[in-house]
Amino acid sequence: MTENRLVSAAGTGAAAKVRRLLDGGAAPDQPDDGGTTALYRAAVQGNADIVRMLLAAGAEPDRESEGESEGLPLCAAASWGHLGTVVALLEGGADPDRTEGPGRQAMSALHWAAAKDFPAVVAALLDRNADPDLRDGAGGTALTHAARYGSAAVVSMLLDHGADPAVADEQERLPIDLAREFADRDIEAVVHDRALEYATEGARITVRREESEGGGERVVAEQRDSSGRLRSESVLGTGHAEIVRLLEARPARA
Repeated sequence: MTENRLVSAAGTGAAAKVRRLLDGGAAPDQPDDGGTTALYRAAVQGNADIVRMLLAAGAEPDRESEGESEGLPLCAAASWGHLGTVVALLEGGADPDRTEGPGRQAMSALHWAAAKDFPAVVAALLDRNADPDLRDGAGGTALTHAARYGSAAVVSMLLDHGADPAVADEQERLPIDLAREFADRDIEAVVHDRALEYATEGARITVRREESEGGGERVVAEQRDSSGRLRSESVLGTGHAEIVRLLEARPARA
């Protein structure tokens, strides 16, 4: 497989090398043999300065990377909570409402940020006029994702930006229904059981609580193999009851 030096340098954060390669005529959108672009690699790693370099050199902000399990640079940055990179891509012309993924898996950057509880990224996208009621491939919205996760901070922000709590997904579930599903449950037990579903023989599962970016609390269950290597992670917030209260107090749009 032929190495694409620009893609490699973008992924490792070697800004000076990226600059030299671009100045030397490297095509900013040329993917490597696996289909990965330099912009995607920089975005998923949160290398905002390199993202800006590539965009200034003519990289297309909405070009999907075609490597395995890859997609839009903006979605990649949003799903990892890389705020500076999200802002760089938006300023470079990335469409906040563009979705990645086929069929029912299609999601936008706002869906990803809401689903993974990154309030600052959600705010940046909404400030760039991301549609709070945009549906994903399964008919849900950012509000659906935030309610399921348990992020009261994101739900509150979406409501303040006009998100409609009466938009149901393809299974006719409203955001409040998803929040109620977890409001009275033991979240530690829920994430432990989710991690257990993917556990391999000899795996060890640990559960911890930690502060989330939005000031709330989240519960994390890690599955590690016998050598201590992380194999999977299941995460949920603990704000479901507060979300129910927020949604009960916010009438649906007329």
